Amino acid sequence: MNSTYIVEIVEYDAKWKDLFAAQAAQLRESLGSTAMRIDHIGSTSIVGLAAKPIIDVQISVGSLEPMKPYLAPLISLGYVWREDNPEKTKRYFRESPGSRRTHIHVRARGSWHEQYALLFRDYLRNSPEDCNRYESVKRQLAERYKRDRTRYTESKRPIFWEIMSRADDWAKTTGWEPGPTDA
Repeated sequence: MNSTYIVEIVEYDAKWKDLFAAQAAQLRESLGSTAMRIDHIGSTSIVGLAAKPIIDVQISVGSLEPMKPYLAPLISLGYVWREDNPEKTKRYFRESPGSRRTHIHVRARGSWHEQYALLFRDYLRNSPEDCNRYESVKRQLAERYKRDRTRYTESKRPIFWEIMSRADDWAKTTGWEPGPTDA
Protein backbone atom coordinates (compact mmCIF):
# COMPACT_ATOMS: atom_id res chain seq x y z
CA MET A 1 0.00 0.00 0.00
CA ASN A 2 1.27 3.46 -0.89
CA SER A 3 0.29 5.59 2.11
CA THR A 4 2.21 8.72 1.07
CA TYR A 5 -0.27 9.52 -1.66
CA ILE A 6 -4.00 9.94 -1.22
CA VAL A 7 -6.15 9.16 -4.27
CA GLU A 8 -8.56 12.05 -4.51
CA ILE A 9 -11.01 12.80 -7.29
CA VAL A 10 -11.99 16.46 -7.51
CA GLU A 11 -14.56 18.29 -9.61
CA TYR A 12 -13.49 19.44 -13.05
CA ASP A 13 -11.50 22.68 -12.96
CA ALA A 14 -11.45 24.88 -16.07
CA LYS A 15 -7.96 26.04 -15.01
CA TRP A 16 -6.56 22.62 -16.00
CA LYS A 17 -6.71 23.66 -19.66
CA ASP A 18 -4.68 26.80 -18.91
CA LEU A 19 -2.19 24.89 -16.77
CA PHE A 20 -1.63 22.49 -19.63
CA ALA A 21 -1.30 25.35 -22.14
CA ALA A 22 1.40 27.04 -20.04
CA GLN A 23 3.35 23.80 -19.65
CA ALA A 24 2.90 22.91 -23.31
CA ALA A 25 4.25 26.29 -24.43
CA GLN A 26 7.42 25.73 -22.38
CA LEU A 27 7.73 22.19 -23.70
CA ARG A 28 7.25 23.32 -27.32
CA GLU A 29 9.88 26.04 -26.94
CA SER A 30 12.37 23.67 -25.32
CA LEU A 31 11.76 20.61 -27.50
CA GLY A 32 11.13 22.27 -30.86
CA SER A 33 10.62 19.80 -33.69
CA THR A 34 11.74 16.86 -31.51
CA ALA A 35 8.18 16.90 -30.16
CA MET A 36 6.07 15.93 -33.15
CA ARG A 37 2.97 16.31 -30.97
CA ILE A 38 2.31 17.67 -27.49
CA ASP A 39 -1.14 16.69 -26.25
CA HIS A 40 -3.21 17.12 -23.12
CA ILE A 41 -4.40 13.61 -22.24
CA GLY A 42 -5.99 11.93 -19.27
CA SER A 43 -9.02 12.99 -17.30
CA THR A 44 -8.02 16.63 -16.85
CA SER A 45 -8.22 17.01 -20.64
CA ILE A 46 -11.94 16.20 -20.72
CA VAL A 47 -14.22 19.15 -19.95
CA GLY A 48 -16.60 18.36 -17.11
CA LEU A 49 -14.90 15.14 -15.97
CA ALA A 50 -13.91 14.93 -12.32
CA ALA A 51 -10.30 13.80 -11.94
CA LYS A 52 -7.20 13.55 -9.86
CA PRO A 53 -5.76 17.07 -10.25
CA ILE A 54 -2.73 15.90 -12.21
CA ILE A 55 -1.98 17.28 -15.67
CA ASP A 56 -1.05 14.46 -18.06
CA VAL A 57 0.98 15.48 -21.09
CA GLN A 58 1.82 13.18 -23.97
CA ILE A 59 4.84 14.09 -26.07
CA SER A 60 5.13 12.20 -29.34
CA VAL A 61 8.63 11.74 -30.74
CA GLY A 62 10.01 9.96 -33.79
CA SER A 63 11.65 7.28 -31.66
CA LEU A 64 12.15 6.63 -27.96
CA GLU A 65 15.85 5.96 -28.56
CA PRO A 66 18.11 7.75 -28.42
CA MET A 67 16.73 9.78 -25.52
CA LYS A 68 19.17 12.67 -25.83
CA PRO A 69 16.93 14.89 -28.03
CA TYR A 70 14.24 15.06 -25.34
CA LEU A 71 15.92 13.99 -22.09
CA ALA A 72 18.09 17.09 -21.59
CA PRO A 73 15.33 19.59 -22.49
CA LEU A 74 12.85 17.93 -20.11
CA ILE A 75 15.37 17.81 -17.27
CA SER A 76 16.29 21.48 -17.90
CA LEU A 77 12.58 22.34 -17.40
CA GLY A 78 12.65 20.58 -14.03
CA TYR A 79 11.02 17.27 -14.95
CA VAL A 80 12.41 14.13 -13.34
CA TRP A 81 12.95 11.03 -15.48
CA ARG A 82 11.51 7.96 -13.76
CA GLU A 83 14.04 5.38 -14.95
CA ASP A 84 12.33 2.73 -12.83
CA ASN A 85 9.08 2.96 -14.81
CA PRO A 86 8.37 -0.61 -15.95
CA GLU A 87 6.32 0.38 -19.01
CA LYS A 88 8.62 0.02 -22.01
CA THR A 89 6.25 1.78 -24.45
CA LYS A 90 7.06 5.20 -23.03
CA ARG A 91 9.56 7.25 -21.14
CA TYR A 92 7.95 8.68 -18.03
CA PHE A 93 8.75 11.98 -16.31
CA ARG A 94 7.26 13.65 -13.25
CA GLU A 95 7.29 17.09 -11.75
CA SER A 96 10.24 18.10 -9.59
CA PRO A 97 9.66 17.87 -5.82
CA GLY A 98 7.44 20.68 -4.58
CA SER A 99 6.04 21.45 -8.04
CA ARG A 100 2.48 21.02 -9.27
CA ARG A 101 1.65 17.38 -10.07
CA THR A 102 2.41 16.59 -13.70
CA HIS A 103 2.93 13.36 -15.59
CA ILE A 104 4.86 13.49 -18.86
CA HIS A 105 4.45 10.47 -21.15
CA VAL A 106 6.93 10.41 -24.04
CA ARG A 107 5.75 7.95 -26.68
CA ALA A 108 6.73 7.04 -30.22
CA ARG A 109 4.66 8.84 -32.85
CA GLY A 110 2.14 6.47 -34.43
CA SER A 111 2.58 3.79 -31.77
CA TRP A 112 -0.44 1.93 -30.48
CA HIS A 113 -0.04 3.44 -27.01
CA GLU A 114 0.17 6.99 -28.37
CA GLN A 115 -3.01 6.42 -30.39
CA TYR A 116 -4.77 4.70 -27.47
CA ALA A 117 -4.39 7.79 -25.25
CA LEU A 118 -5.67 10.11 -27.98
CA LEU A 119 -8.62 7.91 -28.95
CA PHE A 120 -9.67 7.37 -25.32
CA ARG A 121 -9.61 11.14 -24.75
CA ASP A 122 -11.42 12.05 -27.95
CA TYR A 123 -14.08 9.39 -27.47
CA LEU A 124 -14.86 10.51 -23.92
CA ARG A 125 -15.06 14.11 -25.13
CA ASN A 126 -17.81 12.92 -27.50
CA SER A 127 -19.62 10.42 -25.27
CA PRO A 128 -21.25 12.01 -22.20
CA GLU A 129 -22.74 8.67 -21.16
CA ASP A 130 -19.39 6.87 -21.03
CA CYS A 131 -17.76 9.94 -19.52
CA ASN A 132 -20.27 9.84 -16.65
CA ARG A 133 -19.84 6.11 -16.22
CA TYR A 134 -16.06 6.44 -16.13
CA GLU A 135 -16.30 9.20 -13.53
CA SER A 136 -18.62 7.09 -11.37
CA VAL A 137 -16.21 4.13 -11.43
CA LYS A 138 -13.23 6.38 -10.67
CA ARG A 139 -15.02 7.86 -7.66
CA GLN A 140 -15.93 4.39 -6.34
CA LEU A 141 -12.38 3.12 -6.77
CA ALA A 142 -10.86 6.25 -5.23
CA GLU A 143 -13.00 5.71 -2.15
CA ARG A 144 -12.11 2.02 -1.96
CA TYR A 145 -8.37 2.50 -2.62
CA LYS A 146 -7.88 5.96 -1.16
CA ARG A 147 -4.43 5.07 0.18
CA ASP A 148 -3.37 2.62 -2.50
CA ARG A 149 -2.63 4.33 -5.82
CA THR A 150 -1.42 1.11 -7.43
CA ARG A 151 -4.65 -0.78 -6.69
CA TYR A 152 -6.70 2.23 -7.78
CA THR A 153 -4.90 2.33 -11.13
CA GLU A 154 -5.02 -1.43 -11.68
CA SER A 155 -8.71 -1.56 -10.79
CA LYS A 156 -9.56 0.91 -13.56
CA ARG A 157 -8.35 -1.54 -16.21
CA PRO A 158 -11.77 -3.21 -16.83
CA ILE A 159 -13.54 0.14 -17.39
CA PHE A 160 -10.74 1.28 -19.71
CA TRP A 161 -11.16 -1.77 -21.92
CA GLU A 162 -14.94 -1.60 -21.85
CA ILE A 163 -14.83 2.02 -22.99
CA MET A 164 -12.08 1.34 -25.53
CA SER A 165 -14.25 -1.29 -27.17
CA ARG A 166 -16.92 1.35 -27.78
CA ALA A 167 -14.28 3.92 -28.72
CA ASP A 168 -13.00 1.53 -31.38
CA ASP A 169 -16.51 1.18 -32.82
CA TRP A 170 -16.90 4.97 -32.70
CA ALA A 171 -13.57 5.44 -34.49
CA LYS A 172 -14.62 3.02 -37.24
CA THR A 173 -17.96 4.72 -37.82
CA THR A 174 -16.62 8.29 -37.68
CA GLY A 175 -13.30 7.74 -39.44
CA TRP A 176 -11.54 9.11 -36.36
CA GLU A 177 -7.98 10.29 -36.70
CA PRO A 178 -6.04 12.34 -34.19
CA GLY A 179 -6.67 16.02 -34.74
CA PRO A 180 -3.88 18.58 -34.75
CA THR A 181 -1.44 18.63 -31.86
CA ASP A 182 -2.52 20.64 -28.82
CA ALA A 183 0.75 22.63 -28.80
